[in-house]
Amino acid sequence: MSQADAKEKHQTMSDVAPLDDTTPEDGAFRALFENAPSSVNFQRLRKRLLRQVRQVLSDFAMLDGQKRWLVALSGGKDSYGLLAVLMELKWRGLLPVELIACNLDQGQPNFPRHVLPDYLESLGVKHRIEYRDTYSIVTDKLAPGSTYCSLCSRLRRGHLYRIAREESCDALVLGHHREDILETFFMNLFHGGRLATMPAKLMNDDGDLTVLRPLAYSAEDDLARFAEAMRFPIIPCDLCGSQDGLERNAMKKMLADMEARMPGRKEVMLRALCNVNASHLLDPVLFDFAGLKPDAG
Repeated sequence: MSQADAKEKHQTMSDVAPLDDTTPEDGAFRALFENAPSSVNFQRLRKRLLRQVRQVLSDFAMLDGQKRWLVALSGGKDSYGLLAVLMELKWRGLLPVELIACNLDQGQPNFPRHVLPDYLESLGVKHRIEYRDTYSIVTDKLAPGSTYCSLCSRLRRGHLYRIAREESCDALVLGHHREDILETFFMNLFHGGRLATMPAKLMNDDGDLTVLRPLAYSAEDDLARFAEAMRFPIIPCDLCGSQDGLERNAMKKMLADMEARMPGRKEVMLRALCNVNASHLLDPVLFDFAGLKPDAG
């Protein structure tokens, strides 16, 4: 059991009073969960995701001075799950920020443009749909067979920053989860020669927006089960998901194999990233080894 789970083991979903049921947020929340399963297993899963996100919000001071968040919604299981958890926290009075869901339609072939706006409008969720043909830019600049993820991500992030500014948002909120963070760590370790990963909170280069990852402690399998139970209208990524041999897929397979042979390893590795001892690594910039000397006495 993680520290966050143990800390709130006995807390129930009714511990916090919800907002008045006449608010638009309440209507959207009720519409979202109207047909959610009532099973014990689903309620446990739902509570676990709420606890984990609350712990990330606390550990990384994500609510310090924040008023408005742009929640990036790709149409995948992770971003749907992120939006649902944030909506519930807001409904329970635990997230005092305004949420704006945003999908960036990047012009990918066969992308069903109606799915996300129809879904968000049916719920009454405040949202913005933006069309920018980054697909043509990526395919024009890269040779056939190349991996598109890096360039596609940079172009997407630039547009999301712009939209966040136009919507007067304090932060861009992304749906990266525990496995994304671990995979990125090992990609940097094996291919980049550095110890680094996706942080749960960072400042953009211009210093005017924070990037937040509230699902940093949440497992991908939990998000997959949550998405299936909630019957989110999942949109597959035909641009990146159709390419074989990506480095990230190799890291995902490696981590899955480790978890199968040694259950619980992913959680241990995530804790390690939260428990860094600079004096026991080899970076003379990070730790003053030159100044490490025995006492003269």
